[in-house]
Amino acid sequence: MRRLALATLVLSVSPIASQAQDDPAKLAARCTQLYAYADQVLTMRSEGGGGPGLAVRGAGVDCQKGRYAQGITELEKALRNRGYTPPPPQ
Repeated sequence: MRRLALATLVLSVSPIASQAQDDPAKLAARCTQLYAYADQVLTMRSEGGGGPGLAVRGAGVDCQKGRYAQGITELEKALRNRGYTPPPPQ
């Protein structure tokens, strides 16, 4: 009985969640937000310090080319790997 209730809940919520994630404007904004945050916290700002790491730069390219979901996933992963919690979507 619990499984049926859980399955019903998941199926009723999934279309709403996927519609929000399928909106290219929202995904582009999220990509931009995460890239700016990752660039701010993961970049060494000292003499000789480089820009963002390769994973962050690659995710930025994904975002620029419209591969938002891939870029968002990589940016969140890079942030978590360095001990940062990705900010909530704006």
